[in-house]
Amino acid sequence: MGKKLPPPQLALYEEIDRLLWEVWDPIGISDDPRARDEYYSYLPGVFSLALNRCDLDEIADRLHYIETVNMDLQGSRDHCHRVAQQICAAREKLLDPNV
Repeated sequence: MGKKLPPPQLALYEEIDRLLWEVWDPIGISDDPRARDEYYSYLPGVFSLALNRCDLDEIADRLHYIETVNMDLQGSRDHCHRVAQQICAAREKLLDPNV
């Protein structure tokens, strides 16, 4: 069984999950609740990058890699960068609220 995350980390995990589903959504399925688990396999890796304080470009690069290599899509670096910005902002808000 997995380790339980402290509340701030759990909140970040859940926010990244939401962002991947609602904002990133490279295959355009977020309007179908039956496909809600489609991006779950990518969530731990993106969360790990955020938790380990990887910078915005590293997170954007991972998202773009998933789009282009794992999913064999054209991908959009600009969109991945915007999603990564939101992930980094969530990290700062949830893990460093006094900064």
